[in-house]
Amino acid sequence: MPLIQILITLIVVGVLLWLVNSFIPMAGSIKSILNAVVVICLVLWLLNVFGLFHSLPRIRVGMADRHGNQAQHRVLPEKKISALTVGAPQNA
Repeated sequence: MPLIQILITLIVVGVLLWLVNSFIPMAGSIKSILNAVVVICLVLWLLNVFGLFHSLPRIRVGMADRHGNQAQHRVLPEKKISALTVGAPQNA
């Protein structure tokens, strides 16, 4: 990736973060968390761009297995609700 493209990306992200911080009202704690998340993402991205962080492409978000296949949701069998579990009076 050319250096000019990296600089333009950093400038655009910085300007967007400044716009959000300046013109969108939010609590100071949320603003701090947002700034920290953006800075951490930028640092990880820069480390990946310069080849110092090799495991970034292997990070997956979601329910995919290690081969990239979508994991199947497990459906649990339904439990039968009896009158005893609901609290209905028992007939003698």
